[in-house]
Amino acid sequence: MSRIQKRFAALKAAKRAGLVPYISAGDPDVATSYQVLKGLPAAGADLIELGMPFTDQMADGPSIQLGGQRALKAGITVDHTLDMVRRFRKEVD
Repeated sequence: MSRIQKRFAALKAAKRAGLVPYISAGDPDVATSYQVLKGLPAAGADLIELGMPFTDQMADGPSIQLGGQRALKAGITVDHTLDMVRRFRKEVD
């Protein structure tokens, strides 16, 4: 069973909904978005969706589009995003 499946099973057993916030990696910059990511578990997040910004976000709503644009302008890359995840898993997980 994956970690996500385990979390959903625990939520179901506790008969409660889960909080799954979304943030764009690198918005407004890598350092700030990492601090936000790191603070989400203590704020009650059960799972976290970390968006990887890309240049053509037409299917996303305006908030996600703008966050992705800010992140790209700040220099976010796929490598930065994956490094954030690795660091988070070491420090918080």
